[in-house]
Amino acid sequence: AKAHFADAETMKLLPAHAKLAAYFNLDNGTGRVRGIWSQGNLAAMKVFERWFEPLRDLGVTLVSPRSVSQTDHVSFDAVGLPGFQFIQERLEYNSRTHHSNMDVFDHVQRDDMIQVATTAAVMAYQAAMSNEKLPRKALPAARKRSGEEGN
Repeated sequence: AKAHFADAETMKLLPAHAKLAAYFNLDNGTGRVRGIWSQGNLAAMKVFERWFEPLRDLGVTLVSPRSVSQTDHVSFDAVGLPGFQFIQERLEYNSRTHHSNMDVFDHVQRDDMIQVATTAAVMAYQAAMSNEKLPRKALPAARKRSGEEGN
């Protein structure tokens, strides 16, 4: 996010910051999408509930106010961009496949991936085609560099 949108240390926004509709992250393996973490963006929750309507029959129903960390959407959220992580079934994510020598195509669940791809496509389409931008949280304060004193 720093090279294209904003620097979290200074909160200097680049022109592309205003243009980003949303960043949706899929990073929990091959399991089905069940919903989305809203990163504390309560206004976006209502939008996601509407966008999930055509996906309900696929089991996509959860819209959580919680924030999750340690994955790729965090750098977007840190500079005030609408960055979100999908809630997925974890399957063998922590116990066997993720970032191991077992993290290979053979472990992909075909039907789950069809559901995941459909969900991601619907959400990307909705974000891109909506007449209104997704609500954004207030811009965070600039982060001080370690060792910086005072204001």
